[in-house]
Amino acid sequence: MAQSDFLYPENPKRRQEVNRLHQQLLDCLSDSFDVTNKLTEVLNVHLGCRLASIEMKRDGTIKENCDIIIQAILKIQKELQKVDEALKDKLEPTLYKKLQDIKERETEKIAIVQKVISVILGEATSAASAVAVKLVGSSVTTGIINKLVTVLAQIGASLLGSIGVAVLGLGIDMIVRAILGAVEKTQLQAAIKSYEKHLVEFKSASEKYNHAITEVTNTVKHQMK
Repeated sequence: MAQSDFLYPENPKRRQEVNRLHQQLLDCLSDSFDVTNKLTEVLNVHLGCRLASIEMKRDGTIKENCDIIIQAILKIQKELQKVDEALKDKLEPTLYKKLQDIKERETEKIAIVQKVISVILGEATSAASAVAVKLVGSSVTTGIINKLVTVLAQIGASLLGSIGVAVLGLGIDMIVRAILGAVEKTQLQAAIKSYEKHLVEFKSASEKYNHAITEVTNTVKHQMK
């Protein structure tokens, strides 16, 4: 038992809680890597993008890994912006406006994009049109992606950002030392609160991101049948 545990008997439980919360955060981080790679593959295959997949930096910090995902998403958004600008340029204003209308049926939107997608990409496929509608013509999906970027940036800028991701193979005391660094163990409660605060937002943003991109991939599969 650590010497401070005599003064703070709740510390052993708190150390275990820090370890548990750290694992949950890493799970969300890993999921975000996987989903971003799925989105990258969809864009490369169906919209002719040349985006690189990403990997978690196991010897890096939480901030470094958050930044990897953020940079990948920014590149994705840049490609989607190009498609959006092309659609705006090729479509009549009334048709382009329909793409932004949340009340418009998705099948109608896909039919609209289908009219000009061959001019933009050099070929016309219903799957490409569906991807464009889901990712460019959906303010909901755009908002979900933007929210994830915001949450990742907040985590990276917090006290959690400097923590290494590869501390889980260590014993609990070593994990806590790696997580808290020079911070006194009397501040374990503060560390737990920080993890809990960011996890609530990260879990929500990560789950919505996963759901949105899964919906995109499922729509593409349906269009290819």
